[in-house]
Amino acid sequence: MSTQPRAITSGLRRLGVDVLTAQEDGATTLPDGELLDRATALGRALFTFDDDLLEEAHARQAAGVEFAGVVYAHPLKISIGDCVNGLQLIAEAADPADVRNLVTYLPFR
Repeated sequence: MSTQPRAITSGLRRLGVDVLTAQEDGATTLPDGELLDRATALGRALFTFDDDLLEEAHARQAAGVEFAGVVYAHPLKISIGDCVNGLQLIAEAADPADVRNLVTYLPFR
């Protein structure tokens, strides 16, 4: 397993960003759709490097199915620092309603 997600989580927490990982929530074995449902029930946007979860979010957008929002980054195209900075900006500047039903890409395009 890559240390990239752990480093991003640590960086966000050092900056005071409220983070809940799937591991901490006991949700690591949930299928993508259920994981997105869980994040939505908690009112939390979901950050991922997972292309399948990105597809799930796009399918929900197309079908008009509500979800809390997904922030996606390709792990080979972004640094840990850029992930932390982008996620911190979203956490501090966006209300949950601002990202609901949206897919946001990091780095920002």
